[in-house]
Amino acid sequence: MPSPLTVMGFDYGTRRIGIAIGNTLSCTAQALVVIARDNEDARFADIESLLKEWMPNLLVVGVPTHPDGAEHEMTAKAKRFGNQLSGRFKLPVEWVDERYSSVVLEGDPEMRDNLDAHSATLLLEQYFAEHSLTGN
Repeated sequence: MPSPLTVMGFDYGTRRIGIAIGNTLSCTAQALVVIARDNEDARFADIESLLKEWMPNLLVVGVPTHPDGAEHEMTAKAKRFGNQLSGRFKLPVEWVDERYSSVVLEGDPEMRDNLDAHSATLLLEQYFAEHSLTGN
C-alpha cells in the first residue's frame, strides 16, 4: 500500500483563492483559508507560507468550465495558476473539474464568509473519490 500523501487543494479565482488540506489516508479534507490579495506576489508569498507549514506532496487545482464542459476565460486562468504553482514550488499539480463546487455551497448561509475555502474542500474530496485513493 502506498504511503499516505498530504494534498493541498485550490479553488482559484481572480479575487480570492480558497485553500483546503487533506490526505489520502482518510480521504477527507478541511478548509484552511481564503487568500484575498490584489498583488500576485503577495498571493504566492501566502501560498508559500502554507506550503512550508503543511508540506503537501501534491497540489490539486479546480478547473472551471461551462456546464457542457466547454472551456472559458477562467479555465485558462486556473490552468495558468496551477502551472505557476508547479513551476514555483516544484510540486506536482493535478486537476479536478470544479463546475459545481461553489454552486453546492452558495445556498448555505454558514459558508458565505469562507465559501472559496469550502469549495477547495469539495474539490479535494472529489479528487479523492475520482482517484479511489482508499484502495476500496
